[in-house]
Amino acid sequence: MSQETLSNLLHENRRFEPPADLAANANVKADAYDEAERDYVAFWEKAAERLTWETKWDRALDWDDPPFAKWYVGGTLNAAYNCVDRHVENGNGDRVAYHWIGEPEGDSRDITYAELKDIVCQAANALTDLGVKKGDRVAIYMPMIPETVVAMLACARLGAPHTVVFGGFSSTALRDRVQDCDARIVITADGGYRRGAPAALKPAVDEALESCPDVRNVLVVRRTGQDLGEGGWTDVRDVWWHDAVDGASKDHTPEAFDSEHPLYVMYTSGTTGKPKGILHTTAGYLVGCAWTHWAVFDLKDDDVFWTAADIGWVTGHSYIVYGPLANGTTSVMYEGTPDTPHKGRWWEIIQDYKITLLYCAPTVIRTFMKWGADIPQKFDLSTLRIIGSVGEPINPEAYIWYRETIGGGRTPVVDTWWQTETGMHMISPLPGVTAGKPGSAMKALPGVSAVVVDDEGNAVKPGSGGYLVITEPWPAMLRTIWGDDERYRETYWSRFEGMYFAGDGAKLDEDGDIWLLGRVDDVMNVSGHRLSTTEIESALVSHPSVAEAAVVGANDADTGQAVNAFVILRESALTDGEPEEGIVDELRNHVSKEIGPIAKPKAILVVAELPKTRSGKIMRRLLRDIAEKREVGDVTTLADSTVMDKIKEGIAAGSDED
Repeated sequence: MSQETLSNLLHENRRFEPPADLAANANVKADAYDEAERDYVAFWEKAAERLTWETKWDRALDWDDPPFAKWYVGGTLNAAYNCVDRHVENGNGDRVAYHWIGEPEGDSRDITYAELKDIVCQAANALTDLGVKKGDRVAIYMPMIPETVVAMLACARLGAPHTVVFGGFSSTALRDRVQDCDARIVITADGGYRRGAPAALKPAVDEALESCPDVRNVLVVRRTGQDLGEGGWTDVRDVWWHDAVDGASKDHTPEAFDSEHPLYVMYTSGTTGKPKGILHTTAGYLVGCAWTHWAVFDLKDDDVFWTAADIGWVTGHSYIVYGPLANGTTSVMYEGTPDTPHKGRWWEIIQDYKITLLYCAPTVIRTFMKWGADIPQKFDLSTLRIIGSVGEPINPEAYIWYRETIGGGRTPVVDTWWQTETGMHMISPLPGVTAGKPGSAMKALPGVSAVVVDDEGNAVKPGSGGYLVITEPWPAMLRTIWGDDERYRETYWSRFEGMYFAGDGAKLDEDGDIWLLGRVDDVMNVSGHRLSTTEIESALVSHPSVAEAAVVGANDADTGQAVNAFVILRESALTDGEPEEGIVDELRNHVSKEIGPIAKPKAILVVAELPKTRSGKIMRRLLRDIAEKREVGDVTTLADSTVMDKIKEGIAAGSDED
């Protein structure tokens, strides 16, 4: 698609109406909005009937003690049974659950539901042999391999809440999460493959566990065959997966757990710097992600679904594992990166596996745009019928390119808004019902009450902006922050009375459609990953050369936001008043080691002072002005109103920037 065509489509302010054939056969019809509006609790009761229950609930919603909700009270079920066993019992054991594709050429596996059931049962028996019981927490630090899904389902089968830690995080991040949820078992691999080479994981686990003496076993998948090196194996504690799992019995009877039994804890960044353990429970979460997966993607029995994300994030939990498996879907799971071994890898996978539903982040779409339309045009993408966007608002240019170049100009785009905390899609077009509008998430899904409000919590009129809030409970909502009910109240329910607010700004256009404006606090959204400015500042200051640091998220064409840091160096890191050579690269790598590569600052500016108020608060909005190269805003509240001029002069004089 030419730039001229793209510009014309943007200037037309297009609405893309649902294709007639899709609308005629859509899973969800337009009257679902009215049905949910009349009685949203009854709506979610009907959705829950899509699962298999050991005991049906007595009461659909207990909202007697807000903000602590309970859904399907009195009901019992098992998440793993709903994701695997029941499909086998219903005669679908031969259906492929996952087409797994490793990064090395030719490395692939097809796993049927019957095979998945057997492996999950074996893993559950192996974990039982290691002493795992109902309520025990298990940390999973794995690459994108089938055993990651198996580990999650085995935990769910036993009623042992799992906490999956993204494999790109550092040993420090893993340590903090293991300690916070008091995990006693860690499941990992020797490594995974990334950009054509093996990347080790086990050494990071060993380093993390130096501060976690209560972890009694590490279950290790042999993925790359790397030499673990001297000290890389601890007898008694460390156990090979193939030794423990492969020989275990394939017979295992799952126990039905209470609807509110904890399913998993997922950590997300917080404004205090300490990650928040988001608790999701079993029934409501499974209902929410299964129904939204079925509805938003208009799922059919013959679909092949691909969420191009990592299982370490909530997108992977809800739309690689629990949603698709609860629906008996055939999914694709890919270990590698979009450009390994070549930049057409994704499109080759879609062509080879005849994928019909694709779900990915705007960040990668913008990368593909940069690489050029000629690459995907070499492949047959005609099987795609719905394409989705996740992780951050998709800008109109990327939306149009995605729809026209990847979707062939015929494929609806579902631009989904949701969060780790919500557990499921909250705002999205329904492809057979609502139109698509480039850049807009459109409207809340049936059964979800999303409103844009002003500073006083009053709903705004079309054409106005404000804060996005949820005014009624929903099944997949987080139940609390692990071990900290008060922080849960303060973080999500204190800004507007009786309303959930997690920090996103939004506006209503004249049609009443919702546009997300991004974060209104100091949590950045980098490539769909929420990172805390405080956490990165803490990592920078932990370096012996740094006296003080301030971090902001600046708009970035590729990643949505980019990490920009301003640092004051200690005298020991200065030579004749100038920064030591290589200090910026050293600091960037330090942040990567402390938190993970995704937190590595795109730019670090060495400054002599930071803009502060008289009370000592750093005025990050002014630093954001600098990072985004625009006119600096009001400086009247600064203790020293000349400091911004000094910063600009320092930059102009050649302060080091990556």
